[in-house]
Amino acid sequence: MIPARPSILFVANAGPEVGGGHVMRCITLARALGERGADCAFVCTPAVAALLEVFGPEIPREEATSLEPDDIADALTGVRFDAAVFDHYGLSRGHHEALAKGRSTLVIDDLADRPLAANVVLDSGPGRQASDYALLTDDKTRLLLGPEFAPVRPEFSHLRGAALSRRGGEVRGVLVALGLTDVGGITGRVVERLRQRLNGVTLDVVLGAGAPSLPGLIKIASRDPRMTLHVDTQEMAQLILESDFAIGAAGSSIWERCVLGLPSAILVLAPNQQGAAAALAEREAALVIDVNADNLDARIDRAIVRLMTDAGLRARLSAASAAICDGLGAGRAAEAFLQVIASRDSLPHPEGPRP
Repeated sequence: MIPARPSILFVANAGPEVGGGHVMRCITLARALGERGADCAFVCTPAVAALLEVFGPEIPREEATSLEPDDIADALTGVRFDAAVFDHYGLSRGHHEALAKGRSTLVIDDLADRPLAANVVLDSGPGRQASDYALLTDDKTRLLLGPEFAPVRPEFSHLRGAALSRRGGEVRGVLVALGLTDVGGITGRVVERLRQRLNGVTLDVVLGAGAPSLPGLIKIASRDPRMTLHVDTQEMAQLILESDFAIGAAGSSIWERCVLGLPSAILVLAPNQQGAAAALAEREAALVIDVNADNLDARIDRAIVRLMTDAGLRARLSAASAAICDGLGAGRAAEAFLQVIASRDSLPHPEGPRP
């Protein structure tokens, strides 16, 4: 029998190639589950640990040397848990089944490109349809699709009213947030384009302590009073509230900007970001730039000029993005998963009675 307070194990990938977004959204979901009566822990490699130290220091950990598909089974040997959350594109149905061993599973996904063994699938892409998972899951899988289930930290929804009421007017502050890992040093490249066009406008730049752009940006910030660096910041909601537009990544942070209605140009930095970016562009909720496109600097320049000079465009982007996501998705997803776990409560625990 599953105990009244189930223990839920998170397997979330992280590293220079995949970034930190998987872990960040899992931290948000883990906290929502904890508020509703679950005990959560993360399988923790050094890359995952680095993020937890800053953004989830209170969350328990099960140490592991690797989250490669062939290594995870060994990492979980002897670990006791009642249900699992997987946020790892390298894992598919066979891995989920081997690791969960009959326990309830929630898979966070953006790709819909492989079979999944999941009682619940969470895919917050705005263009996602149930038919996308028809051949990838069984008919009992519960699908949580769309931005209404996006795991966004509660401080964003708390500031939603204040943020939407201050949108409009001239541009006084710009936010650059292209991911903590700063893939390919893209943050420094974008900052350089902005610095040539901002004049008296302030520039807040968010990135991680290991970002390749950081050493160069520290030097620039020391002589450019317009620019402030925020390394591993805990104040993202406040920064979005106080900014007038953003240049951001097209990963899971797009929902944070949508909740607070921040007009944005988003850069597609990885293939898994293309679907959400295309859906936002279709809804005229963001300007979209593919980092692999020709004439990237010119495209960035064009987006900056449009956002700086066109108040009507900023107003339209703000309204359209705010309509997409309200920031309450983590609670909805947590409640759905706990309902699934509870519905299986009468089944024997896969490893026998718990002590």
